[in-house]
Amino acid sequence: MTSKPMQTSKDNSILKTQTATSHMQVTDTQPHDNVSDTSLTIERLIEAQVAFTQQWLQQQAEPLALEAWQWLGAQPLHKYISADDLQHLINDWLLSQPMSDVMRTDIRDILHTIIYHPINDNVPLSELVDDHQIETLAHYVGRHDEQRNALIHTLIGNETFADLLTQTLYHAINDFMESTLDKAGGVGKLMKLGRSSFEKATNRNLDEKLQTYLHRNIKDLTQRAETNAQAHLSNEEVARLLITGWGRIKDQPISEMQTYLNDEADNSSIDHIEASIQQSYNRLRLSPYLRSLVSASVDTWYANHQSDTIAAVAASLYIDEQAMAQLSTAILPIVHDALESTWLTTHIYNMLQAFYAQPSIKDDFVFKEA
Repeated sequence: MTSKPMQTSKDNSILKTQTATSHMQVTDTQPHDNVSDTSLTIERLIEAQVAFTQQWLQQQAEPLALEAWQWLGAQPLHKYISADDLQHLINDWLLSQPMSDVMRTDIRDILHTIIYHPINDNVPLSELVDDHQIETLAHYVGRHDEQRNALIHTLIGNETFADLLTQTLYHAINDFMESTLDKAGGVGKLMKLGRSSFEKATNRNLDEKLQTYLHRNIKDLTQRAETNAQAHLSNEEVARLLITGWGRIKDQPISEMQTYLNDEADNSSIDHIEASIQQSYNRLRLSPYLRSLVSASVDTWYANHQSDTIAAVAASLYIDEQAMAQLSTAILPIVHDALESTWLTTHIYNMLQAFYAQPSIKDDFVFKEA
C-alpha cells in the first residue's frame, strides 16, 4: 500500500497563485466606499475556480485513482455487497436477458477463426492434451466397472445392435443368393421353384423365416459377446485400449478435427453448434432448476468470502495494486479527456454557482458587479 502523497511546495505555489488571481473583495459590516478595480466578478471567480479544479485533478488523477483503490480494497465485502445483490445481478440481469444477436455473431466468428486458423496445421493434438492427462482419464474410466459394463451393453448387447446386424446379414445373404441363382441357369430356376414350393407348403415366407432364424441366433451371439467382453475387458485392458487409441492420433495436427465439420455458407457446423447451445441456454436460463443452482452457488460463495476485504476477493482474480496501476495508466487518457470536456466543465460551473448563490455566502461577501 502506498502512502498518501503529500502536497508539495509546487502544489502550494500553484494554489497560492490561483487563489491570488481569483481573490475576492471581502467587506466589513460596513462596505467600503471604493472597490478595487482588480476585484473579480462572481462569474470570473467561478471561471478561475473551474480552471483550477480541472488543472488540479489533471495533475492528481493517477495518485487519486490508486488511493481510491487502496481505500476500496480495505473495505469488507459485506459492507457494500450482499448475497441478495449478487442474486439480483445474476437472475434479474444476466439470466433474464437472451444473448444478443451481435454477441452470438461474434462468438461464431471467433470460433471459426480459432478452428480454421492456419496454425492448427502445424500443432499436434498432444499440444491440447498431454499423455499424462490421457493416462489419468483412462485409468479413471477403467476403474468404473458399472459404467464400463453399461457401455459394453450399449454397444454390443442391446436389441438395436442385434436388429441392425440381422438386417445387414440378411441383405448380404439375399443379395448373394439372388446373384448366384441368376448365374446358375437351369439349376437356379429349379432352386427358385423349390423355394416357391416350400413357401406354399409351409405357408411361410422364406425371407421371414431367414430373418427370424438370423435374429434368434444373432441375439444369442451378441449376448455371449457382451458376456465375454465384460469378463475379459479388465480395468487394465480398458485403460490400455484408450491409451493405445490416443497414441494413434496424438501426433495428428489439430486441423484434423476440421474433417468432421462442414464449412459451407448454408451448412456450417459452427452455426449449428452455436444455435444448439443457444437453444439449451435459453431453455435453462429461466428454468427453476438453473435458478435454484445459481442461488445455492451464490450463497456458498458469499458465505466463504463475505468477511474478506474487497482487495482479497480481487486478489483471487489476480487483480492487485500492480494490476490496478497498469489499468490506471491505460485509462488516464480517458480521464484527462473527460476532465477537459464541456459537460464536466458545465457541471463544475453550475456547482460553484449554486455554492455562491447560498444566502449564507452572499451575506458574508460582496462582489464587484459585472
